[in-house]
Amino acid sequence: MTDTPVRTERRGHVLEVTLDRPKANAIDLQTSRIMGDVFKDFRDDPELRVALLTGAGDKFFCPGWDLKAAADGDAVDGDYGVGGFGGLQEMRAMNKPVVAAVNGIACGGGLELALSADIILAADHAQFALPEIRSGTVADAASVKLPKRIPYHIAMEMLLTGRWIEAEEAARWGLVNHLHPSAELMEHARAMADHLASGPPLVYAAIKEIVREAEAMTFRDAMNRITKRQFATVDILYDSEDQMEGARAFAEKRDPVWKGR
Repeated sequence: MTDTPVRTERRGHVLEVTLDRPKANAIDLQTSRIMGDVFKDFRDDPELRVALLTGAGDKFFCPGWDLKAAADGDAVDGDYGVGGFGGLQEMRAMNKPVVAAVNGIACGGGLELALSADIILAADHAQFALPEIRSGTVADAASVKLPKRIPYHIAMEMLLTGRWIEAEEAARWGLVNHLHPSAELMEHARAMADHLASGPPLVYAAIKEIVREAEAMTFRDAMNRITKRQFATVDILYDSEDQMEGARAFAEKRDPVWKGR
């Protein structure tokens, strides 16, 4: 096991986060707390615009909860740290894009971690499953998220049977955005992250808040809150330099220069 289970690298406005806990990148309480601190710092750093999350190696993205650590005393209901399990799926006000590069097996909490990203790219050998049913427990976050992301009956089959699906099937159901050969995955993931990092951060923030908050609203209520600037990110956007820059750049037929203010 490495001394640092979570490696980070800043590339301009992009933060690369690599889960690195041999042999399988499973997450124990300590690792979850470290990940929470990493994503909190990312969220709060004005110079960082996009996070790219992946796993070390080419076999496992993440199998979820570290059962060996649990056997040694890590409580399943213990302190996961800020952001909940994996530091991401319950992180409040995460208004920046997160890209997941699934480099191998993503099952249980590892699949739930991938579902916490906004865009999922996967290696063509990746596999996905929710095997909790076989150990008599519930895939809690996936039970909430998965039926909203892919067809209901496919999600329920995965939840109720623990069936594994291959990368191609995952892409067919819309679980992942794009598949790539393993050797090319990070190249494409970095290109996606760089593309997002070149975009308007205040607009991204508004999109993420609207999507998140509107999930529990009617269409009319959500639109009313937007038009009345009752979302904090929308209010900031409409009074921002970037809002004016976008209009000026369009009129002047040039690429905009986004400052995030």
